Amino acid sequence: MLDHYISVRKQTENFCSPLSIEDYTPQVVLHASPMKWQLGHTTWFFETFILKKYVEEYQEFDAQFSYLFNSYYNNVGDRIARNNRGVLTRPSVEEVYAYRTHVDQHILSLFQNEQPKELLDLLEIGINHEEQHQELMVTDLKLLFFSHPFKTTYKENGSLLEDKVHYFNEWVDIDEGIYEIGYKGDQFSYDNEQGKHKVYLHNYSIAKDLVCNEDFMAFIEDGGYQRFDLWLDEGWSWVQENQINAPLYWEKRNEEWYQFTLGGMKKVNPKAILSHINFYEAEAFARWKGMRLPTEFEWEVAADKFEWGKRWEWTNSAYLPYPGFKTADGALGEYNGKFMINTMVLRGSSVATSPNHSRKTYRNFFHPHYRWQYAGIRLAKSL
Repeated sequence: MLDHYISVRKQTENFCSPLSIEDYTPQVVLHASPMKWQLGHTTWFFETFILKKYVEEYQEFDAQFSYLFNSYYNNVGDRIARNNRGVLTRPSVEEVYAYRTHVDQHILSLFQNEQPKELLDLLEIGINHEEQHQELMVTDLKLLFFSHPFKTTYKENGSLLEDKVHYFNEWVDIDEGIYEIGYKGDQFSYDNEQGKHKVYLHNYSIAKDLVCNEDFMAFIEDGGYQRFDLWLDEGWSWVQENQINAPLYWEKRNEEWYQFTLGGMKKVNPKAILSHINFYEAEAFARWKGMRLPTEFEWEVAADKFEWGKRWEWTNSAYLPYPGFKTADGALGEYNGKFMINTMVLRGSSVATSPNHSRKTYRNFFHPHYRWQYAGIRLAKSL
């Protein structure tokens, strides 16, 4: 596990290596955090939940960092407002990297000796927490660079949007019946996916492929963003209030669609997998096709029968607790349970997800209007 820790911590810093000092601090929207804050927050997690508790006479790197880098853990104490993370011109980037080094040294020293399972479990949670933030760093940086007047490029080969569809309208049929849902095993999983339980599913069919750009272009050309009858009421309000007429990062130039990528502006490949779609858009497109989105249970039951992992996939399931779910005691009990309101479940993983940070029981969740993740659409239909 120490090797995994070292690898993950280095991977975070490697992602930041092409950045200039000025790239680390800006915050363009509430839900996208600066790179410097994320470097500090992922380090604070290990310091707060492991070093302060388990290392006798541990000396904090800086007592103010708990206020600056706490995200939403009320049990830990006060914290900076989320929309003010971008005002942190201090501490400097150099100080934050020194903070990471300080914590890494103490973690490695602590785990040189055999530790109880409770402590190993905390280390594993911290590693997985940092892997989650690695994906957020990719998507948050993309939104930052897109917001620049000149659409800044992260690196020339950084597109992540070139994967194409393969099966072209092939479907998987699933018979009605009672199926088991949820994680049960010895490997790592989050509390929100645990508690294996049974669900009854009616006959349904689910697409082997994700929706491609060409399909969504047809939706746009058919007036998809102008037809109120295709949208949920909240979705239609979102379209009108924000004057939406295309997926995030798309723009039309001389009658051709282009999209912003971390490798710069690229012509949209019609056969490539659609990305950066929110739940409202996914649901409207499915309705336009005369189909629907799968529930998260339908998705999980069928997941072994198709390829997944290129895009997060919206489901038609609200993010709710499984039977028997219990919020853990203490600060780590705030990790998942308190967000089980007004969000929708996404399944799978994406091209921005860290290696080995995925499983078919993984439950991601976002508010239905968010589009900055690498999220797409897989269709389903009742039989």
